[in-house]
Amino acid sequence: QLRLVESGGGLVQPGGSLRLSCAASGLTLEYYAIGWFRQAPGKEREGVSCISNAGGVTNNVDSVKGRFTISRDNAKNTVYLQMDNLKPEDTAVYYCAAGVISGPCPHDSSRYPSRYWGRGTQVTVSS
Repeated sequence: QLRLVESGGGLVQPGGSLRLSCAASGLTLEYYAIGWFRQAPGKEREGVSCISNAGGVTNNVDSVKGRFTISRDNAKNTVYLQMDNLKPEDTAVYYCAAGVISGPCPHDSSRYPSRYWGRGTQVTVSS
């Protein structure tokens, strides 16, 4: 059964850190581009970070550059999102998605098929 499961979310104070995990079953993540997306209440879903399949080239949006780092552990079939110096505006449900995408990984959620999305994990940044 194909499944992506996010974990690692929680409540953290501003300036704190969290590491999100995206674990897969039924697919081998190293062959896929992986994107991390988030959706805050009342806002559209947005891409924040992604990693390509071949070469593992990463791409972060400007709002998280220098604070978020995406990485893979192929042996564990897991992709991580290390989030440092968190801000209240980072509060959202975070989702991972996989796509068979050549070239640079996209932040466009429509490029990732619906069946390759996890259910999300809540991140709340608040004092």
